[in-house]
Amino acid sequence: MTKRFLSLLTAAVIALVAQAEVKYVFYFIGDGMGVNQINVTETYLAALKGKIGFEPICMASFPVVGMVNTYSATNGVTDSAAGGTALACGKKTKNGAIGVLEDLETPVTSIAYWAQQSGKAVGVATTVAITHATPASFYGHQPSRQMYYELGKDLCASGYDFFAGCDFHTPNTKAGEPSLRELAKAAGYTIVTGNYKDYERRGRKADKLILLQTDEQNAKLESDHLPYALDQTKDDLTLEQITRAGINFLMSKQKDGFFFQIEGGMIDYACHRNDIGNAINEVLDMDKAVKVAYEFYQQHPDETIIVITADHETGGLVMGRGPYELHTDLLRYQRKSIDELKWMLKEQYKRSPKKFTRAAVDKVLKAEMGFGSGITLDEKQQQRLNGRWNNVEKAMTAVNALPGDADVAARKKADDDVKARISDMCETVKHILSEVALISWASGGHSNGYVPVYAVGPGTEVFQGRIDNIEIAPAMARIAGYTISE
Repeated sequence: MTKRFLSLLTAAVIALVAQAEVKYVFYFIGDGMGVNQINVTETYLAALKGKIGFEPICMASFPVVGMVNTYSATNGVTDSAAGGTALACGKKTKNGAIGVLEDLETPVTSIAYWAQQSGKAVGVATTVAITHATPASFYGHQPSRQMYYELGKDLCASGYDFFAGCDFHTPNTKAGEPSLRELAKAAGYTIVTGNYKDYERRGRKADKLILLQTDEQNAKLESDHLPYALDQTKDDLTLEQITRAGINFLMSKQKDGFFFQIEGGMIDYACHRNDIGNAINEVLDMDKAVKVAYEFYQQHPDETIIVITADHETGGLVMGRGPYELHTDLLRYQRKSIDELKWMLKEQYKRSPKKFTRAAVDKVLKAEMGFGSGITLDEKQQQRLNGRWNNVEKAMTAVNALPGDADVAARKKADDDVKARISDMCETVKHILSEVALISWASGGHSNGYVPVYAVGPGTEVFQGRIDNIEIAPAMARIAGYTISE
């Protein structure tokens, strides 16, 4: 009894000390990052060194480790809206809902709001659109995650100090109403587009800041996310840069500490696509941002906590396809995302249809995917790839067979068919990459697999063991001494 009493007393003292001293809170969310997304990344790093086992990444090396349930109020498998709301607000809700209860009407506040009300500077950042489900869960209250304009208005009304990401979702206007950028400026936000250097030149002295990637640099990919880590150029905004800018900006506010939510949103995108090499690189990209926060922690170890988790697992990722072995080292040869590969080949066809040959495609696959240079396809894989190329050739033959006076619509339809067949071929490339590495995927959607929680800092021992996703935000708030409000 005495030992038990002393143990409880010690825990209580730790909690009180944490509440009194913790000023800086980092909350990382790897969208779609299940336990196996971490496992395959560490296994891959070990394989690059010729080892069987794992090579630890920063986040998974934190002293506190737990596993998290992710189901929503209405579904065994959550979406990012309900998952984000659980992580942000500590409440279960219906799939698709942002910052409201299952009735889709009752608003619930988030840990970001609790931090703001407790006198802290607040930042919300992501690699996807800042009106996407996960970041929106920290400021928004809407019955549907698709209400992007309304969520953008919620963002502007939040008064948080710092936002960063790709952009607002497109379209970001409604008929007869101002654009979200106009609303943000009217709410006192300075909008800076570009990378960290642009932040240094134009954002440091802002009262409130929104840091975005420029639209032009994203035009070749989807408009709602930064370029994948595999596809980035030196001019692109990265999650590491966003984290550095956010820390710098939030510290400059000279408030009583800060709360900073940072999402690695494109782990989910890569896993939805079952793009294994891309997924690994997205985990590593987020880990670079975690290292920035950890550097800060090392300078303020008694005042800082870092908590890392995920809203759900994506793809049903499993390491293994039957044989008791793995070849994740072969993924070193994937140098571009599958989305980028599709774009590259379609652009090559568009620029010079007559030079778009199998030899030209094989050259790209060798350079960017390692096919024929590090990765050897078996007979069945080669046959599947040949079949896909034959379909591309048939579609190109149909284009060439069009009469000279064919109308624009007919020509566009034929060209679009070629591009669709190119996409099909790239999908086969993607599947082959998983096969050669001996990686399996259950689906292109989410699963109810456990996600990890990693933590470091005073009071974070509460995250050990198995917990539910609604427990994380309230526990962090208690450690930081925030007043929790409904």
